Amino acid sequence: MSRPAPPVPEGTLTDVRANVVELPNLRLVLAPARGKKLEIPLGVSPVVLGSDPECDVLVDDPRVSRKHCEIRRDGRAVIIRDLGSKNGTYVEKVAIREAFLEPKATVTIGGARLTLEAARGSSRLELSRGVHFGQALGASVAMRALFANLERAAQTDETIVLLGESGTGKELLARGIHDVSRRAAGPFIVFDCAAIAPTLLEAELFGYVRGAFTGAVQPHAGVFEQAHGGTLFIDELGELPAELQPKLLRALEARQVRRIGATDWMHVDVRIVAATHRDLRARVLAKQFREDLYYRLAVVEALIPPLRDRRDDIPLLVEHFLRGMSPPRTWADLPPNASELLRAHDWPGNVRELRNMVARLLLFPTSVPAGAPPSSARPTALEGSAQSAAVLALPLREAREVMVEQFERAYIAAKLNEHGGNVSRAAEAMHVSRQFLHRLLERYGIARS
Repeated sequence: MSRPAPPVPEGTLTDVRANVVELPNLRLVLAPARGKKLEIPLGVSPVVLGSDPECDVLVDDPRVSRKHCEIRRDGRAVIIRDLGSKNGTYVEKVAIREAFLEPKATVTIGGARLTLEAARGSSRLELSRGVHFGQALGASVAMRALFANLERAAQTDETIVLLGESGTGKELLARGIHDVSRRAAGPFIVFDCAAIAPTLLEAELFGYVRGAFTGAVQPHAGVFEQAHGGTLFIDELGELPAELQPKLLRALEARQVRRIGATDWMHVDVRIVAATHRDLRARVLAKQFREDLYYRLAVVEALIPPLRDRRDDIPLLVEHFLRGMSPPRTWADLPPNASELLRAHDWPGNVRELRNMVARLLLFPTSVPAGAPPSSARPTALEGSAQSAAVLALPLREAREVMVEQFERAYIAAKLNEHGGNVSRAAEAMHVSRQFLHRLLERYGIARS
């Protein structure tokens, strides 16, 4: 007997009772100012065009911005959105910020011409029966298609690479893969390449013996050993230094590791799930990531859509966050215009930013003027003991993240202002890498100016 389909969540547009959707076959035809025409299939994932090698479609044109525009499906419609390009995006010679794209309509970016064409037939896209995978939630077609792929891949021991922006829930999905796999009873170990000093990465990955270097007073097991019999989640894989990439490749191929200072190799039984916000294929072409390591890792690639491309999931996520408050809250506890504000925001920090924003709107409901973006919610009305009481009403994790985000936003803005908007000088003054500061700017949607 098949299990009953879950109810349709309030506020979503996707009928979760459908396990398969028929997608008309569409393609984008790009005629650049120079070079050959390109045909790009338009699937569930958005297509970003620009002059940056990390874009889905590289347009070699000095008049095209690094990330110029994005084209995506929205149900049966197709939407084109300008990404803040310098020279603009034009549909039938009309400058647009966001517009529906009809077949045969001409799009102009720089000197390139782009058209949408309908091909014969359609594609069947299998969807998950549920609206969650582990603790990750989503009722949109894109997320349920992702869940269906991960449900199948989790039953194998193949390596999986999760690709997505910061805050899209890559660690939640990795944990979900582990929990439904045959390794669920084993350990789940997280290793974040961006959170560990480069000089310590090798020691944390592979471990060390006593006396291997100054300060190694006790032997230490690396994360490969710790994850034996379970899953090792390598986060921000794209930040792994070049000198460590061949060592990681050997560990993946031979399933053997050797501690620093040791002579013997140890066998490890580990399933690898990796994640990055970088475009690994572009980094391979730029000689910044080993090609053999990329192909060894990318047995299964899963692209996680950003929140701005699945806005119909926002009510579902908000209700989930509200139920998790202590005590549980409802939409009635948010400002009256909260739904419109949340749907209109672009969410550079994705689901993480949404979760923190819900907590902030609960804390400071009167500080958001009508028509203002939700990021304008600030602790202007509540101070001292009132603010403390509001924070104490949240679970520890949410309260900590609200206060940390509040501090980081103010601190980063002050440092950028101090150094005239120069990211490199501000990062140096903050004693962090320029790349790390860029990630924080993207997460919080802070402009350099």
